[in-house]
Amino acid sequence: MVIYKQFTFDSAHFLPNVPEGHKCRQVHGHTYQLTVYAAGPLLNHEGWVLDFGDLKAIVKPLVDQLDHAMLNDIPGLENPTAEMTAIWLWDRIKPNLPSLSKIELKETPTSGVIYEGK
Repeated sequence: MVIYKQFTFDSAHFLPNVPEGHKCRQVHGHTYQLTVYAAGPLLNHEGWVLDFGDLKAIVKPLVDQLDHAMLNDIPGLENPTAEMTAIWLWDRIKPNLPSLSKIELKETPTSGVIYEGK
């Protein structure tokens, strides 16, 4: 079974590695929507895969670190594309949430990335 929890955060960034003149080379911001998925067996006694409160306790500190921040100033996010930001999140969530199966990170309602690990 797979469960998920959604989070939102607002951040600014710029993409230093895109060509001169590309609009994303300028500082701009997004309201990101992060969905974290965890997979595992249904625990018979509890009747769930994972306590949503436990999932939130793992992810919320990371979301708080990114919220209203300049992503480029965060170590490891010097080139904060959606893809690189998803990997950054994965690398920090997975050690504390072994049942993590994928994350979805949307920069806009119509654009984003799904990452399922390496």
